[in-house]
Amino acid sequence: MQYITKTIKGIDGSEATLTGYIIDNSKEIDPDRRRPAVLIFPGGGFNKVTDREADPIAMMAVGAGVQAFVLRYSIAPSRYPVQMLEGAEAMKIIRENADAWHIDPEAVTVIGFSCGGQLAASMATITGDDVMRENGYDPDKVRANGLALGYPVLTAGKYTHAGTVDKLLGEKKTDQTMLDEISCEKHVDAKTPTTFIWQTVTDAVVPVQNSLLFINACVDAGVPVEAHIFPQGPHSLSLATAETAAAGNAAQIEPSAQVWPNLWAAWIKRNFVK
Repeated sequence: MQYITKTIKGIDGSEATLTGYIIDNSKEIDPDRRRPAVLIFPGGGFNKVTDREADPIAMMAVGAGVQAFVLRYSIAPSRYPVQMLEGAEAMKIIRENADAWHIDPEAVTVIGFSCGGQLAASMATITGDDVMRENGYDPDKVRANGLALGYPVLTAGKYTHAGTVDKLLGEKKTDQTMLDEISCEKHVDAKTPTTFIWQTVTDAVVPVQNSLLFINACVDAGVPVEAHIFPQGPHSLSLATAETAAAGNAAQIEPSAQVWPNLWAAWIKRNFVK
């Protein structure tokens, strides 16, 4: 296995870190294997990048035969579109190194949790296409081939998570044009790739309507979507096991949601393993 780290410079002078866990090919098994890849955006409300949705998710992905990359993106006071452009650069790096890292460049997916879901959805939809072009990226070349979301912050409308919007937009948090721009459900169209999304009904931090609005937008646009709405569990479940529960927070061990990694792995296999 290869372990790589790369520094990505933010447009505001901040720095992000891309960490990769890359499965080497084996002459004994398949020396020419090309694997799907996933770029992981942990949550943290743009106050931090939580460890609970970083390496544990990467290890889960590697266990499913997927090359895994974690982006520890810039946090506040960095504002939109700093983080999204760091994601674009990460995607560019992954595809440029597809040969060396045994990746199928047409099977590079993203997964985002909580506020990381906003970044992941921005990478997969046309949310930030104009901004991408203005900063030298061809949005179609850095767009993900598949989008996965866990309890994501997606809308800046009625059901938004105000703290995320505050940290992402800063003084522009009341600018309706900016609120519309970061509301990813408004930017789903035929370019949006096949989507996997999961959340719990009882999430008291990010309303489940974030997921429902995005699911409906996918259906309206004819985008294939697999959705799993679990009956209970708090926000920020990660793997929903004792391995990823925050210290002293037994509620984040939620049996009803522990199946989601297997469902995600099956979705990857159906759509991205040739």
